[in-house]
Amino acid sequence: MRSRHAILAAAVCIALGSGWSIAGAAEGTDARQRVRNLGVIIGNYAPGSFNAITDVPGVKVGHQTLISGEGALKPGQGPVRTGVTVIIPRDDVWHKKVAAGSFVLNGTGEMTGLAWVAESGFLEYPIALTNTLNVPRVANGVMSWMIKQYPAIGIEDDTLTPVVAECDDGRLNDIQGRHVSEQDVIAALDGATSGPVKEGTVGAGTGMVSYGFKGGIGTASRIVPEKEGGYTVGVLVNANHGRRPELVVGGVPVGKLYEAPKAVAEALSPGQSEGSIIIVIATDAPLDGRQLTRLAKRAALGLARTGSTARHGSGDFILAFSTANVIPHYPKEPTYTLTHLADTHLNPMITATVEATEEAILNALTMATTVVGRDDHRMEAINLDRLKALASGSRP
Repeated sequence: MRSRHAILAAAVCIALGSGWSIAGAAEGTDARQRVRNLGVIIGNYAPGSFNAITDVPGVKVGHQTLISGEGALKPGQGPVRTGVTVIIPRDDVWHKKVAAGSFVLNGTGEMTGLAWVAESGFLEYPIALTNTLNVPRVANGVMSWMIKQYPAIGIEDDTLTPVVAECDDGRLNDIQGRHVSEQDVIAALDGATSGPVKEGTVGAGTGMVSYGFKGGIGTASRIVPEKEGGYTVGVLVNANHGRRPELVVGGVPVGKLYEAPKAVAEALSPGQSEGSIIIVIATDAPLDGRQLTRLAKRAALGLARTGSTARHGSGDFILAFSTANVIPHYPKEPTYTLTHLADTHLNPMITATVEATEEAILNALTMATTVVGRDDHRMEAINLDRLKALASGSRP
């Protein structure tokens, strides 16, 4: 089964690179573009070289995308439209921990390991994103990878509580099948790289839906001006939230103006998931856990700027970390020195976080491709020509 998934995923990657949609048979579509390339400029600060979370030096991202089968749902078998995305804060994060903080805007969901992040103020392993029912298997994959890297874990060394965040992809995916394996997680971690980040229908974002359109992975970054420190803030999201009428792009109520096809149902029956969003923030500014928690809270403002109201059934989890300092694993001396940004100089970081979060969410929408999933449920990608026209103030 795994090899079949791998072959199909490779074929899909080729199709995506050609601008085709995932729909049983490939369909021609316009090439996807990031929102900035459509002429929608979010905020005032400039993005980094990649306009991605990987603009923060040392941060790496990896994906494994699983796509197979079509037609009627056969629980436990398929169709499969899912995956895993991992973020590695830096090499050897186990021994060189990063400061971290978190914020739960709405708790209808899960991001494991946050109790230890809140207690310790640091993060000491990779972050993994996946679907709701796959959390335990993905956690196993992270643990297996960590134990391979650090064989003393649980013997002469401490144990670990992985950070795994979930969104529900059951609208398109056979979520009962829990198709993401430990091997998939290990492959994503081993394949994680710096540089440009694949977005949209990839990794954990493969089966996600946002604002009534195909959603998924999005990322963006901001560089604070040199006079304010020259620091970088990068954000990565897994967008699976919102209703179409809520969508706002660059201040324009695109969701209300967009002519939705009747086939897209906006309302869900009671008991069905309303979706979620996971937001991960990275920075090279010297912030401690308390300050990173403050940044995590401000990311909710970037989310709100895209129209979200953090609905009752939405799980909105935000994690922030800083690579500026090294928190040692078992320091020999009773004290160690950390550089610390004064709170009175935090405002540019707050602005950068809000801007990067807003743009990352919009990139998830504009880079996603149309997907047909289980029971032939079809989720259309947002039409870029229509979006561009609406955001510029004209109707297509």
